[in-house]
Amino acid sequence: MAISVVRFQPKAGLPSTPPQWGVVFDRRIAVLATQATTTGEFVRHALAEARAATRAQATWSLDEVKLLSPVTTNQQFICQGVNYASHVRESGLDPRNFPFNTIFTKASSCITGPTDDVVRPRHVHLLDYEVELGLVLSQDLTQARDVQPDRLHEVLAGLTIVNDVSARDVQLPQGQFYKGKSYRTFGPVGPSLLLLEPHEWALWPSLRMRLSVNGSERQNDLCGSMLFKPHQTLTELSALQDLKAGDLIATGTPAGCAARAPGKLPMFLARHFISDAMKWKIFVRKGMKDPLFLQPNDVMELSIRTDDGRLDLGVQRNKVVSA
Repeated sequence: MAISVVRFQPKAGLPSTPPQWGVVFDRRIAVLATQATTTGEFVRHALAEARAATRAQATWSLDEVKLLSPVTTNQQFICQGVNYASHVRESGLDPRNFPFNTIFTKASSCITGPTDDVVRPRHVHLLDYEVELGLVLSQDLTQARDVQPDRLHEVLAGLTIVNDVSARDVQLPQGQFYKGKSYRTFGPVGPSLLLLEPHEWALWPSLRMRLSVNGSERQNDLCGSMLFKPHQTLTELSALQDLKAGDLIATGTPAGCAARAPGKLPMFLARHFISDAMKWKIFVRKGMKDPLFLQPNDVMELSIRTDDGRLDLGVQRNKVVSA
């Protein structure tokens, strides 16, 4: 049975109170004894303790705590781009032109909690959202490994919700994925790290991602729609770089983002008759009038779960505020 692990601080404590780890039973938390200060330490040394926790040990109410990101900021934050055909198409591109896995990184300092405010920098006007399934590694991968689709449990500890918040007026005109996606608070993660049993990893394609803004649904798709599956990405990344226990891989987002390409005629005109500089000026000017882009006081709500409720990663809720 999947286990929902949270990292938290008591609301009544001081901000300097060391975070604790616990297992959620309904709306109560069984506090774990582990002193792990990072996600890597937790998945290396405390998984057995988490799996041994019982409902009778759940003495803290979720209402008494502030939930933190279950992925700590020392871990790598690796992302997949254009990994859903629907998102590729809404970006004005053809999925057939992407026979490769698009990889980039976000600064780990952008990681924030599942209920923390997302701060929009003063110079950013086109703030966007992306609900994504997050994979958390259970071990170090320091050499190439051929990960099989039915052996994900050998290298992954669990799953979490990621919001890949993006400043489109930085990312796209400047061609700066890292820069446009790495401002502080641009990476809400959590609320939970869902630890799966080996046989439960076969259910990941049936996880449904949803994202709403102010109660209006914007994104809704199954994780199984992703183009490059987790085993393929883990295999490719392990041949490319070292990965460490606790590192986070965000697996891409489906259609429904605020940023989307104009129609075919405007795309043709922009490609053949307008300079790149003018094209992006028009993009930003038009985007500033688009109500889909996030504004201060907007509230994003994200969930990932199977339709039958067998796997449930919880609900992430963040408000946008001005810097």
